[in-house]
Amino acid sequence: MSEFSTFLKLGFHHIADPKAFDHLLFIITLCAVYQWSEWKKILVLVTAFTIGHSLTLALSALDIFRLPANLVELLIPITILLTSLHNVWVKKAAGNTFSKTVSTNYALALFFGLVHGMGFANFFRSLMGEEGSILKPLFAFNVGLEVGQLMIVGIFFTSYFILSRIFTIRQRDWNLYISGAGAGGAVILIVQNLFS
Repeated sequence: MSEFSTFLKLGFHHIADPKAFDHLLFIITLCAVYQWSEWKKILVLVTAFTIGHSLTLALSALDIFRLPANLVELLIPITILLTSLHNVWVKKAAGNTFSKTVSTNYALALFFGLVHGMGFANFFRSLMGEEGSILKPLFAFNVGLEVGQLMIVGIFFTSYFILSRIFTIRQRDWNLYISGAGAGGAVILIVQNLFS
């Protein structure tokens, strides 16, 4: 197996693994305010998260920036909680206008991607070993990460589409339900991190 395919699979499994509950919860919560018809915004949102994630991995692999693992494990569910609260309290702009709210979502995805990247940085750094160049493994990892995220987003919005047709769920109610579930999951993770 080539180095590229190895890191590609690692990136995919890192985000799509059910054991990576915190990352899955974040992606789903991040998408809760959108409808399938806004797929271009969703694509940019997910890519912003990947960019933030890859920046952290690069800085860590080059030994430029590190945070203690226990702090990172606490910060990750805090990003989920903040995203959930943002989804509920900030009104979404009407129509297809590129609003301040939407740009804020992109900035949050980018910044929170930096935090989530730290959760995998130590493992990624140990995989890199003493290799000179990180470009190829980092690129492969992020391609896998992006494919995994797009798969999660596809499953999420397919479920939303089917459920909204069967039960006529309004977008506002869907957002409240998903954001509430995201907040609940985040609080559980925060408590576990603080008291374990």
